[in-house]
Amino acid sequence: MTMVVGIHPDGHGRAVLHLAAMLARAPDDELVACAVIPSAWPPGAARVDAEYRAHLAGVADAALDAARERLPDDVPATFMVAHARSAPAGLLEVAEKHEASLIVLGSSSGGAFGHVSLGSVTDRLAHSSPIPVVLAPRGFRTRPGARVTRVTAAFAGTDASDDLVVAAAGVAARAGASLRLVSFAVRARPPYTSGVGREAAGSIVAEWTQELEAAAGAALDEVARLPVAPAERTFAVGHGESWAEALEDVGWEVGDVLVVGSSSIGPIARVFLGSRASKIVRHSPVPVAVVPRGAAAELAERAEHVRV
Repeated sequence: MTMVVGIHPDGHGRAVLHLAAMLARAPDDELVACAVIPSAWPPGAARVDAEYRAHLAGVADAALDAARERLPDDVPATFMVAHARSAPAGLLEVAEKHEASLIVLGSSSGGAFGHVSLGSVTDRLAHSSPIPVVLAPRGFRTRPGARVTRVTAAFAGTDASDDLVVAAAGVAARAGASLRLVSFAVRARPPYTSGVGREAAGSIVAEWTQELEAAAGAALDEVARLPVAPAERTFAVGHGESWAEALEDVGWEVGDVLVVGSSSIGPIARVFLGSRASKIVRHSPVPVAVVPRGAAAELAERAEHVRV
């Protein structure tokens, strides 16, 4: 599997390198580190523009040199500068050229430390990429030799999430990691003091949780029948009065990666974050992989027919 890693031309952002190294330690994975600079427009622009673009190319080369030094020795990589009309377009072009399976990006520098924050580039790719996009929380760091140890899939309990579960299971098995399904029950505190409304809401949440547990159990039984399945398979529900609390409630470990699927109302062949998925991404304390429905189906197909 090949992954394209977006390197900001200014050289900042070590988080994406830590994440890329952790992901690339899976068997046979290849890493292409790419910095994108603007193409000349219109073609044949003035000499002053050519000089400016030469300056940008030098800055990008310096950023790649820094990335080369920061990547661990056990993670081989190819480094390149791409010219495109925009950073998202350039990364997608490089991904297509190298037949990459995913794109790895860092968070916006203006976001909250320790959480995923979408900037202009990440937001566009998280809503348009035909292949999975993996996002590093701001300030993300790993220990030397770190690997993915658990794949956590956001589980909605619907037919649309079946492919995502099987896809996540296949990725986890390939990485030698465990699989966890999680759902989130976000229940805002009622604006009144009577306990009646809270008790009724609690009853609804309890019933919803039971239904999800049954659906998750069936999904994990399907995972167990795969040719190669993760050895450990669990399910958890996060409760909270906000998305941040609900995500924190399930607990996270070093080596976790959260997998989120595209909205069912979006295009099959592209990433499309619905409001729920967007909230999960923005409040995640661990790296998040956003997977288009088409890519989830392809990964699920691969997991179901892998040769033992």
